[in-house]
Amino acid sequence: MNEQSLAGQAAFAPANTADIAEALIAQSGLRVDAERRRGRGAGLNPGGRFEPQSREAFDDGWQTLEELPPFKTEVQIEKPRTAITRNESPDIPFDRSINPYRGCEHGCIYCFARPSHAYMGLSAGLDFEAKLFAKPDAAKLLERELAKPGYKPRVIAIGTNTDPYQPIEKEWRIMRQILEVLDKANHPVSIVTKSAMIMRDIDILKSMAERGLVRASLSVTTLDRKLARTMEPRASTPPRRLEAIHALSDAGIPTSVMAAPVIPALNDHEIERILDAAHAAGAREAGYVILRLPLEVSPLFRDWLLQHYPDRYRHVMSLVRSMRGGKDYDADFGKRMKGAGPYAWQIARRFEMATKRLGMVRRSMPLRDDLFVPPDGSGVQLSLL
Repeated sequence: MNEQSLAGQAAFAPANTADIAEALIAQSGLRVDAERRRGRGAGLNPGGRFEPQSREAFDDGWQTLEELPPFKTEVQIEKPRTAITRNESPDIPFDRSINPYRGCEHGCIYCFARPSHAYMGLSAGLDFEAKLFAKPDAAKLLERELAKPGYKPRVIAIGTNTDPYQPIEKEWRIMRQILEVLDKANHPVSIVTKSAMIMRDIDILKSMAERGLVRASLSVTTLDRKLARTMEPRASTPPRRLEAIHALSDAGIPTSVMAAPVIPALNDHEIERILDAAHAAGAREAGYVILRLPLEVSPLFRDWLLQHYPDRYRHVMSLVRSMRGGKDYDADFGKRMKGAGPYAWQIARRFEMATKRLGMVRRSMPLRDDLFVPPDGSGVQLSLL
């Protein structure tokens, strides 16, 4: 195995274009050999932040370091008690969501959900992309929750944490089963994805759209194939996402585009092009989110920048911090999605002007919740009283 430390790798980056010292201080552990992580987004696999011990491989000069196998996708079964996760965040337009999977094979380097893998004793780096958890009982649990007396329907968001249409969905079909339950119960749902696999479920989505029960959003981060390949290695290509927008729109399904995340000095110049392309494909709604770098995502993203865009490292991070109060991330409600400061203001105005020119709206029409029909209640434990 030929694993190199960040210090060794950073030596190849031009010293006058990246703040190497800062990156090395913030990032610990070894960068995983390129052959072991082929097709993955992260270059590191640091230990989880809750682990009492950390381990690092190093070459002691005796050439005894054993060869490690490539990272292969592994799926474990998770058995949660409930399917619906609730939140009280004031800056997101939903109070409940469903995550069919934990971890995401798409491997988007900027994914704000990466730190959640630490709760499983795993790394937010390569583990997040390769060690996944599926919830095969999610549809049954959902049906049970919808059948509970007093349940009040509101839009359920799916895809806000990890993608419900990531590659393993082709085999597990958990998202398909969830949609079947929601369709039968006339329950509203909002879907966000980076995958063209959503076209597989157009039959269900079209039927739900006719009743005002669904809207779909495709995240299009860039139209640059090379950037997409390195930044989102196992997500659908940009043309395929635009194809999905076209197919969904043609089927009468309300479809929007999310230019997310907007990364300064990397893809922010594409905002107008992305909106133009999505509008041409049929999207009539649009939104955006500024790059978020909470917890472990920050060192992972900065290491990725050093690997692929060392000449832009300092500029990108300077602009990120200018929108985050001098930090890599500001988690305050009202700021975490859009940022603050002159550069964030400029992005907001550009987005506003582009959507106005195209006639795209930023706020969706509300979905119907008055058609809800509770499931028959099979499987619900009867009260003893």
